[in-house]
Amino acid sequence: MLTPLVGEARPLEEWLTTFHLASVVLDPYTNESAWILVTAARILRAFRESDARVNFVLTCPVSEARTFLGPLADEFLVFCDPDRTFVKGLGLATLPAFVFVRIDGTVQAAAEGWNAAEWRNTAESIAVTTAWKRPDMPLASDPGPFHGTPALA
Repeated sequence: MLTPLVGEARPLEEWLTTFHLASVVLDPYTNESAWILVTAARILRAFRESDARVNFVLTCPVSEARTFLGPLADEFLVFCDPDRTFVKGLGLATLPAFVFVRIDGTVQAAAEGWNAAEWRNTAESIAVTTAWKRPDMPLASDPGPFHGTPALA
């Protein structure tokens, strides 16, 4: 089940009926997720008009998601996964993560922690599948590489 900030929770299959998911998964209780927030928003904006439903998935309740994201909560589709059920289902070990889930429910690509080359590979997978242009990365304003934190902590 994925619970959006506004609306009711639905099974993953229902979110995939029309579009793939391009998700940035963050743990709002860690510095690492805050460090990548601006970069992640830039990347998601680049895919906004593609055939991928761009979104953030936060491992916290709805009230805390709004606090962490600020105005980005109104700009993007945001899911809350406080029990980390979605995170476990994706098999993620480290957050932040950038994940591409195809319309058939398969994880096509995933990058964990922040490594521009790995995120670029995930973005390339999204771009090829949706016939879109991938954003450039890294930019000078992006953070340096970092490993991230345990996804299931």
